[in-house]
Amino acid sequence: MLSCCKRVCKPHSYMKRIERGVFVQLLTNPADTSPVQRSGPPAHQSVYEDLRNRILFGDLTPGQAITIQGLTAELDAGMTPVREAIRRLISEGALRMRGNRRVCVPELTPSCVEQLDFMRKTLEPELARRAVGQMTQSVLDALINEDMALNDAITQGDIPGYLNHNYQFHRRLNATADAPILAATVDRLWLRFGPSLRVVCGRYGTLNLPDKHADLLKALRNGDSEAAELAIVEDVTQGMDQIKASLESADETNRFD
Repeated sequence: MLSCCKRVCKPHSYMKRIERGVFVQLLTNPADTSPVQRSGPPAHQSVYEDLRNRILFGDLTPGQAITIQGLTAELDAGMTPVREAIRRLISEGALRMRGNRRVCVPELTPSCVEQLDFMRKTLEPELARRAVGQMTQSVLDALINEDMALNDAITQGDIPGYLNHNYQFHRRLNATADAPILAATVDRLWLRFGPSLRVVCGRYGTLNLPDKHADLLKALRNGDSEAAELAIVEDVTQGMDQIKASLESADETNRFD
């Protein structure tokens, strides 16, 4: 019986030693539970944002035709993320399919400008009014800094800088309103007229560009929602009027009487 017990106990003690060894290893080499570090956003999102910015800031001009293959080479991206980015931007009205795998940035018509003007004057003043009630000093300081960078771009004739800082100023203001549906709608409107605003910059120069931001910042500082609404209406009016004038001037240039 004793010999039998020894044979039974040996494996048991052996397993105990293995368990102790595994436990020690776990203490000395604990499992890596840190989250997986990603190098950046997914490829399709990066391609979408890159192409979106090129449209928004007028790197792709209204009416310019581009191919999927050309974008793949230009953006150094795969065919699938480029197709996905194009699909999203077509659904947002920023691109239009022309067939033969070509897309283009839509050209604004007087009717389009009239509708954009109406939508902007309806939504953006409301966002400004709501932003007054949500304004904090840190957001106000960020808007002031953005406007200072915008003014420097105007002085230096830096068109890309002006377009970027102007957009970021309005986007930050709209985001502060805490009205995401309205803000997202306005953001899509900017995709529609952004390329034409680049044309306006090229035609009139930066010194004649709309900038009612000083009045808006004063209204935000004073907590005056009515003055904030009025400043945005004037800012939108000035910008859209210049786009209308630019379209009319282009029509006259291309007219053969």
